[in-house]
Amino acid sequence: MKAYPSFFSLVMVLSLSITSVIFCTPFTAKADEWKKVAIVIDDFGGNVKGVESFLKGDIPITAAVMPFLEYSTEQAEEAHHAGLEVIIHLPLEPKKGKASWLGPKGITSDLSNEEVRKRVEEAIDDVPHAVGLNNHMGSKIVEDRRIMGVILDVVKEHGLYVIDSGTSNKSVISELAEERRIPYSVRDVFLDDSLSSRSHVAKQMRLLQKVAAVEGDAIGIGHVGVKGEETAAGILSSLRDLEKNKVQIVPASHIIESVIEQDPNYFWTPN
Repeated sequence: MKAYPSFFSLVMVLSLSITSVIFCTPFTAKADEWKKVAIVIDDFGGNVKGVESFLKGDIPITAAVMPFLEYSTEQAEEAHHAGLEVIIHLPLEPKKGKASWLGPKGITSDLSNEEVRKRVEEAIDDVPHAVGLNNHMGSKIVEDRRIMGVILDVVKEHGLYVIDSGTSNKSVISELAEERRIPYSVRDVFLDDSLSSRSHVAKQMRLLQKVAAVEGDAIGIGHVGVKGEETAAGILSSLRDLEKNKVQIVPASHIIESVIEQDPNYFWTPN
């Protein structure tokens, strides 16, 4: 699991002088414990299908808001008031695709470090209540150590967490986040695609449960947009099954990896 070990467990580990071994091994959930899944819904910020269904607050999603769109700030405020966790859905240049898919002020490979920093800072200002960040597209940028380094420097300065949306298997996000002691995780399952039906989303929700059953927790990513209502309906139809199988939907921050479980010596350092 990506949860904090208990204080008692930490003390026992230290007393046995085997912290380096124990904390490199994932904490294993007991069979009767509830598993946890986070459902991140991307592409908030525009006038698209599914937004209202999710903003009702019936599903405890994490709302990923694209900055600089017509309703970015407004929908971030609405999501927060609905009791939903808010993160920034930062548009990053992909290897293939149209520039228009990035929306305004996307992060592209031709930008200087100063301009990258400026755009990330502006994105944070445009999405109130954000406690984390994930990437919109970005198969090119997530492999770029220079640009991702600048982005994650800003993330660290603002105390945010980061989720790698998993658009490239050569992403450097995890490596650079670890170096900077930034809480991070990686998407486990995409819940939909541009043509998804509610039955497909429900199928992907079952896959998300299976991942959580093995790992203790899992992160799924869906979208508002053309098929946003189908995504919402597919997730809603899965809620009873989640409860039956002792799987709880939580904000993404509840299952993000922590540097404390990776480095117990750092945890015990007096301030």
